[in-house]
Amino acid sequence: MQPEELLNEGNNNGGQPKQESPLVSLEKDLKFFGESIREVAMEIRVEGLSHYPIFIAHQHELSLGELILDRHDLNTNWSIHASTLEEFVERGVIKKELKQRFIDNYKDADEFICVFVVTPEGANFVFVPYGKE
Repeated sequence: MQPEELLNEGNNNGGQPKQESPLVSLEKDLKFFGESIREVAMEIRVEGLSHYPIFIAHQHELSLGELILDRHDLNTNWSIHASTLEEFVERGVIKKELKQRFIDNYKDADEFICVFVVTPEGANFVFVPYGKE
């Protein structure tokens, strides 16, 4: 399954030349944020809000989820919002008919951060292991 299949809109790469991936700076920020994100993911699950926490990484304004780490306050490249599978389905980011496919591909939340990365070029899901060196 390609993550973009979960989205209502396709990813428009347009065959543009490759630049350095924004994922390089995101990986650095996720290492910095890792323990904070793990605590929020655990809290979402323990409080029964969702079995499927999703963290949204972005560099601009976003009205999805709740801001937990602000890049302006922390002097980082990325801001992080906390959300859930349920909100993604409710808001139409993940199609209702593809919810089970997402669940089937969701990795262990104790081991991986589920990140919805939003860039000007598009958005995609990435699973990043905690404590990745």
